[in-house]
Amino acid sequence: MITVKGLRKSYGDLEAVRGIDLEVERGEVFAFLGPNGAGKTTTVEVLEGYRDRSAGDVSVLGVDPGTASRNWRGRIGIVLQQSRMHPELTVRETIELFAGYYPHPRPVGETIERVGLAPKTEDRINRLSGGQQRRLDVALALIGDPELLFLDEPTTGFDPTARRRAWELVADLRELGKTIFLTTHYMEEAQVLADRVAIIVGGRIVIEGTPDRLGERAATVEIRFRLPEGVSPSELPVPVDGDGRFVVASTGEPVRALNELTGWALGRGLDLPGLQVAAPSLEDVYLEVTADPERAEGPKS
Repeated sequence: MITVKGLRKSYGDLEAVRGIDLEVERGEVFAFLGPNGAGKTTTVEVLEGYRDRSAGDVSVLGVDPGTASRNWRGRIGIVLQQSRMHPELTVRETIELFAGYYPHPRPVGETIERVGLAPKTEDRINRLSGGQQRRLDVALALIGDPELLFLDEPTTGFDPTARRRAWELVADLRELGKTIFLTTHYMEEAQVLADRVAIIVGGRIVIEGTPDRLGERAATVEIRFRLPEGVSPSELPVPVDGDGRFVVASTGEPVRALNELTGWALGRGLDLPGLQVAAPSLEDVYLEVTADPERAEGPKS
């Protein structure tokens, strides 16, 4: 669906995107992550056909977005980070208006139902909550029945409940066979939704892979538990950190460390309350590779 080779974009002396390669397969959710100023927005705008590139080859739906036709634009849907609709129109009127822009739109009623706005069909836009307005944004991106959806920070400002509902909506879109290019600052969101992730730092993609594989890249695993009654940290067979009774053993050899801890506890007839083995999350990896852009660059996973 998307193929990028050697993409570069400069603004005068500033090279915002410095020769990136990526591919997005049909039907997958691809999360594109990075700190502010990393080149993320520039890259997405090139893919959407709204910004020229300085160098490189880009194909979106088999077409160069820099020279794409109106027909091509009808095959993509875009949910911007911020948008503003006509406040006096109802939900139905707004979606009907946008449906008229496309040659083969989805049914309006079905689209309203799909995004969970059926109870608000006749409500005016200025009466919708923030989460409902975001659902409307998705409906407007979906009404043209696109093959590819760009979701730019789709849950910014959502409370946890609204965010979870939005994740369910993205899962529904995947079931419809849509390909989704997602940008987000919420690492848990990318961990839950994405089939693959790429992290861009300083204009370069520094790591790419599935969320689980990227978690495995981190050097250490944490073993957490509460100290048994009457036991001090110095008595344990492996080094631990922590205040009070809750301790953490960080290790690059989790099987060995866990074997030593459990064997030690069994030999003394003790329990290790609350024992957990926590593999590094996508957020851990993100923080690691964005902390120092020079150190971050290395082989992709």
